[in-house]
Amino acid sequence: MGRRRAAAERRRTRPAVIGGVVAVVVGGAGFGAYALYGGTAAGEDTARTTSAAGEKVKTGPLSAAEVTGAAQRFLTAWQRGAVAEAAAATDDAEAAEALLTGYTEDARIKDVTLTPGTPSGAEVPFSVKATVAVEDTSKPLAYDGALTVVRRAGDGEPRVEWKPSVVHPELRDGDKLVTGESGTPPVKALDRDGGEITAAKYPSLGTVLDGLREKYGKKAGGSAGIELRVVRGKESKAAKVSDKTLLELSEGTPGTVKTTLDPRLQSAAEQQVAGKERASVVLLRASTGEILAAANGSHGFNTAFQGSLAPGSTMKVITSSLLIEKGLASIDKQHPCPKYFTYGGWKFQNDDKFEIKDGTFKASFARSCNTAFISQAPKLKNDDLTKQAQQVFGLSMNNWAIGVPSFDGAVPVQSAAPMAASLIGQGGVRMNPLNMASVSATIRTGTFHQPYLVAPSVDGRKLATASRTMSASTLTQLRELMSYTAAYGTAAEAMSGVSGDVGAKTGSAEVDGQKKPNGWFTAYRGDLAAAGVVQAGGHGGDTAGPIVASLLKAGG
Repeated sequence: MGRRRAAAERRRTRPAVIGGVVAVVVGGAGFGAYALYGGTAAGEDTARTTSAAGEKVKTGPLSAAEVTGAAQRFLTAWQRGAVAEAAAATDDAEAAEALLTGYTEDARIKDVTLTPGTPSGAEVPFSVKATVAVEDTSKPLAYDGALTVVRRAGDGEPRVEWKPSVVHPELRDGDKLVTGESGTPPVKALDRDGGEITAAKYPSLGTVLDGLREKYGKKAGGSAGIELRVVRGKESKAAKVSDKTLLELSEGTPGTVKTTLDPRLQSAAEQQVAGKERASVVLLRASTGEILAAANGSHGFNTAFQGSLAPGSTMKVITSSLLIEKGLASIDKQHPCPKYFTYGGWKFQNDDKFEIKDGTFKASFARSCNTAFISQAPKLKNDDLTKQAQQVFGLSMNNWAIGVPSFDGAVPVQSAAPMAASLIGQGGVRMNPLNMASVSATIRTGTFHQPYLVAPSVDGRKLATASRTMSASTLTQLRELMSYTAAYGTAAEAMSGVSGDVGAKTGSAEVDGQKKPNGWFTAYRGDLAAAGVVQAGGHGGDTAGPIVASLLKAGG
C-alpha cells in the first residue's frame, strides 16, 4: 500500500504536456506554476558523433526542445531550492552551486518565482520575483534575467552556460549577493550649490553615487541600514567597480558629501548624451581641475571616468608637445605629410590617403595628418611619449584621486610599429573623456591640475602632480595649433559659434571588428575644458564634437 502511495506521489510531480506547453507543478511554498514553450526532449533532431571511448556525443546546433528542456531543468530546480540539482543543470556545477547557495544563505532570498519569456535562439529570458527577509524585516524583490544554453564539453549535452549574471545581471566573476547591515552608511551627495544629486535626476551618475558611498560612507557621519547588495570580488575590484545596493530593507542615516558638479551644466551634459547609448563627456574648470559635469549615454558603466579606449588623433596634442620640445616640429616650418609612411613593418596612411605637399606642421595638425607624426618615429626613443604624458600631462601613473574610481590613462613604452602607432593615439594608448579633458585643460593653463569631483580638503587626500611644465615657446605653439584647428581645421564645423579664447582637436580611433571608428573631440574655451567620445560613431568632428561644443557654450 505504501509503495502504491509513493508511486502515486511520483506520478503527480511529472510534467503534463498541454497543447505544446510544458507545465511543471510542484508542491512547496512560493512555487505556483512554471511554463516553458516548446517540446520535451523527445523528438530532438540532433547530430551525433562518437567519442574515442565509443560514447555518443551530441553535436550540431541546439534544437528548440533542447534549449527549453535545459532551461526548464535549471529554473525548476532553482525555484524549488534544489541547489545541487540546479547546479547540475549547468556546465559548471561547482561554481553554480556556490553562488546559488549564497543566494539563499547570504542574500536571504526566499519564495522565489521564476517566469520564463520567449526563447531567442539559445537565450531564454526570465523574470524573478522573490522576498528578501532578515529577522522581522522583509521586502519584495523583482528583476529580469537571462540564461544561455550551450553544449557541454565532452558529451555535448545541453546545459545552462554558467556565469554569475544568470543569478543576477549585476554579478560578474567573484561577486556575490549579501543581505545584512550595509557596513557602509549611505551618503547624500550634493552639487556645488547644495542641491541633492540623485540617479533619478541625473541618470548618468548612478555609478558615481555608488563610488561616493564606497569612498565616503564611513567618513561622512551616517549610520548603516540593512540592504541587499552586490559585494565585489577581485575581478571587479581590479576594474574599480564599486559595490552596489540592489534593495534597501531599512534605511540608514546618510552622511553628506559635497561635490564640484554644477547642476545646470550636469543637466546640459545629460541632455547631450540622452539617446546616444555610447556617448560620454566630461567638462572641467581648467584652472582648478574641478569636474563640473560628466555624463554617459549608457548608465551601467562610467566610461567618462573609467573608460579605457584608444583616443585616436586627440593624442596628437601630447605628441605635438613632444615633437616641438625636441625640435622635430615647429608650427610654421615645412613638415612632411605624405600619403604613406612605413615604420616597423607597418604601412601607415592618412584618412582617404590625402597628402599635403610642402605644407607646414600647423596644416598637418589642423587636417590631422597621421604620417606627419609617424614620420618622426625613427627620431624618437621608445619611452619618449610615455615620459611626456607622465611628466607634463600627469597621465599614466595610476595615482589620480578624484573622489570616485577612475582611470588616469595608459601610455605604455612600446617599440617599432606599435610605438609609431601610439603617436597618433592607437597602439597601446588608452584614455577616457576625463583624461582628454585634462589634456586640454593643461594646454589652456600651462600646468597640469589633477581633476577632482570631491575637494581634497574633505578627506585630506593628496592630488597627483606633474613633474614639469612645458616651455613657454612650446605652450604658445600648442595653443596656436588648437586655436587654428578650431577655426579652420577638422574641428571648425563643431566649434562654429563657440566664441572667445578657444582651441580644439578631433580624433577617430579604429577598433578591430568595428565598422565605424570611435569619434573623439577635446577642446577648451576660456577657463573650461571638455572632451567626449562616441563609440562606433564615426569621425570625432561630426559625433563627439557637437556634444563638447554645446557644453562649452552652456558654460559661457
